[in-house]
Amino acid sequence: MRLSLLALSALSGISNAQTERVTVAVAANFVVPMVELETLFEASGVHELTVVSGSTGQLYAQIVNGAPYDVFLSADRERPRRLTAAGLGNAPFTYALGRLALWTREPRYTDELTVDTLHDGDFRRLAIANPRLAPYGVAAREALQAMGLWETLQARIVVGENVGQAFAMAETRNAEFGLVALSAAVAYTGGTADPGRAAHVTVPPEYHGPIRQDAVLLERGRDNSAALAFIEFLQGMDARRIIAGAGFELP
Repeated sequence: MRLSLLALSALSGISNAQTERVTVAVAANFVVPMVELETLFEASGVHELTVVSGSTGQLYAQIVNGAPYDVFLSADRERPRRLTAAGLGNAPFTYALGRLALWTREPRYTDELTVDTLHDGDFRRLAIANPRLAPYGVAAREALQAMGLWETLQARIVVGENVGQAFAMAETRNAEFGLVALSAAVAYTGGTADPGRAAHVTVPPEYHGPIRQDAVLLERGRDNSAALAFIEFLQGMDARRIIAGAGFELP
């Protein structure tokens, strides 16, 4: 028995020595499904995962300036491709297709919300993500332009650094409406005891360009077994099920 315990102890030491940590930079709109993905990925006990979230533009700038990330889950295609072109990452791939939603917690709108509600103009503020930093901000601007409202609503638009901040403005009712990630609206409705106090409607996809969200294995993660394992996991059926359930479309 003593010999067996010693052997098990030695094997445990080997296992711990092989455990590696992967640091994943995640666009703000993908934080909710990332929580479930992290739990499932770590369930085997083989690898550990650290998540850093922010706007896509902010995370991109950090990576270019040497931030110690292994994997980047962007909310667009452009920045992962720039990183690859600069030799800072492997070939990117699309892990999710985002959708834009109009979301509100204002009781007077929750029963009959449509995208045309914005035409009525009976509100003070509409929250969007910063189009200069966040792909969902670009999509929001394009949608408002398609509806002929971009110029009209300029005085009422409030801008968050990322789509998560835009959602928070509408969630706290500092803005009556938010043009936000559908995934955030789905997560909120699914997590509240009173779904009737919030409402959302999906913005027609023809109102804005596709929100293709690409992942890229970064230079620092190329020799990290945990990073390689996470990239494989992200493309597997279990991860795809979680992504689809969170309000994203699958590539």
